[in-house]
Amino acid sequence: MSLKNKLHNLKEEYKGKKMAPAFNAIHTFLYAPNETTHSGSHVRGADDLKRTMNTVIMALIPVLLFSMFNAGYQHFAAIDAANGVVREVSVFGNFLTWENFWIGIIKVLPLVVVSYGVGLIVEFIFAVIKGHEVEEGYLVTGMLVPLIVPIDTPLWMLSIAVIFGVVIGKEVFGGTGMNILNPALTIRAFLFFAYPTWMSGDKVWVYDAVNLAGTPDAISGETILGYLAQNKAAEMTYSISDMFFGFIPGSVGETSTFLILLGGLFLIFSKIASWRIMLSAVLGALVMGLMFNGVVSSGWIGETSKFYGLMSFTFWKHLIVGGLAFGIVYMATDPVTGSQTNKGKWFYGFFIGFISVMIRVFNPAYPEGVFLAILLMNVFAPTIDHYVIRGNVKKRLKRLKNATILPNDSASKSEKLKAETV
Repeated sequence: MSLKNKLHNLKEEYKGKKMAPAFNAIHTFLYAPNETTHSGSHVRGADDLKRTMNTVIMALIPVLLFSMFNAGYQHFAAIDAANGVVREVSVFGNFLTWENFWIGIIKVLPLVVVSYGVGLIVEFIFAVIKGHEVEEGYLVTGMLVPLIVPIDTPLWMLSIAVIFGVVIGKEVFGGTGMNILNPALTIRAFLFFAYPTWMSGDKVWVYDAVNLAGTPDAISGETILGYLAQNKAAEMTYSISDMFFGFIPGSVGETSTFLILLGGLFLIFSKIASWRIMLSAVLGALVMGLMFNGVVSSGWIGETSKFYGLMSFTFWKHLIVGGLAFGIVYMATDPVTGSQTNKGKWFYGFFIGFISVMIRVFNPAYPEGVFLAILLMNVFAPTIDHYVIRGNVKKRLKRLKNATILPNDSASKSEKLKAETV
């Protein structure tokens, strides 16, 4: 008997019992649902929740693979820097190597395993307790979480954060499709506030440094935002190309703007993500960055100001450093927590980009703000949609009031139309 048939038999055997959701979840995860409609009118499509989630995961796979190579590259670059050697990146020379990839597997893969393992266990427990199906919503969250944390995040710390994020960020609201906050960003926010020293990103992680003669446990080598926050831009050795393609230190999956851009185009082409949110968020970030540049060029603040480094940073470069691009493409576009109306998406995305750069500049603890900006706009998304819808209703009522009633139209018909519009 095949595995599919065995699982199907278990589903039938435990149907209506407490453990039924667990067997249903395993069957749904491995195989396409075999339930079909038999009566009534239905809109049939090739996509379902699992296919939608898998499409997003496919857009994340290149970023994940790149992060594994970059983990090893940053490890060796940090060791070279400690010895006074500046490592020049060569894609096919010292970047796409087995040594780099192996170090990446050792450090990145456990983050992925823990994220999925702990998160799905919590999902199963809630499914059994509440007696509902296990939703596929965590498939994307489980991949996003390891990509938005520093590579040296302890696994026990990640486990606690995942439990908090799944329970508080999703299950208390009713599960997938009911949450008002992005679960992955809820997990990141928990880590940021509960363990701020681990989230600062002010050191370059070095693998197994204890066994490397003369190498300290952590080598001083800040991220680009770290340099700028301390007005040490002159010490940076990263080129525009390094920033765009991702050969820089940072959280696991946020460094390669090039691959994030390709992933965004793929999501737009597959109609999974909203291009309105992406474009408006980019515009919002550019406007805020341009305003800061204007303040610096006007002479309102001097080079001694603690905000000078980030405020003087060329406005468009904000898009290719830090987690801004990753947040805009993969998390601001979450269809559950984002704005639902087309006009609302423009406001929603614009303020995400605008506030992200603002927090990045003024945040005294950690020079990054995209996840805080997205969580803030998650809260305001329903309000934005409310006012957009009310505005549409008012426009239609005004149009109806000024409409010319034809002679063959009765007053009752007009009143009925007006009632339906309201």
